[in-house]
Amino acid sequence: MKLTAPDLDLFVGMPRDGSDPVFREPWEAQVFAMVVCLNETGIFTWLEWTERLSRVIQRSQAAGESDFGDTYYRHWLTAFEALIAEKGLSPPSDLEARKREWRQAYLATPHGEPVELRSGN
Repeated sequence: MKLTAPDLDLFVGMPRDGSDPVFREPWEAQVFAMVVCLNETGIFTWLEWTERLSRVIQRSQAAGESDFGDTYYRHWLTAFEALIAEKGLSPPSDLEARKREWRQAYLATPHGEPVELRSGN
C-alpha cells in the first residue's frame, strides 16, 4: 500500500525509508504484528483496537506528555496490554512479572550477546 501525503501527516517525526514510515526498533514491528494477528483471529475488532489506542493517546496528551514521534508504538504497547488483559488472555500481574523477568535477563546479558529468557520463569 502506497501512502499519500495526507496519510504521511500521521507519521510526523517517525523515521522513513524514502517516503514510507519504518519502525525504529524490532519491538515496534513485533507489537504491530501481534495487534494485527489478534485482530485477524477475531480476539478483538479493529474498532475496539482504534478506540483503545485513541484513549491511550488522549490520556497521554491530557497529561502533557511530550511526543517527539517516539511514543507512538509505546502507546500501541500500552493499548495492546490493556486489551489482552480485558479479553482475559493474560492478567496484568502476569504481564508485569514477565517485564521484570525480561529486565533482569537483559541486565544480566553481556553486551552484544542475545538475551535469553527461559519459558515459564
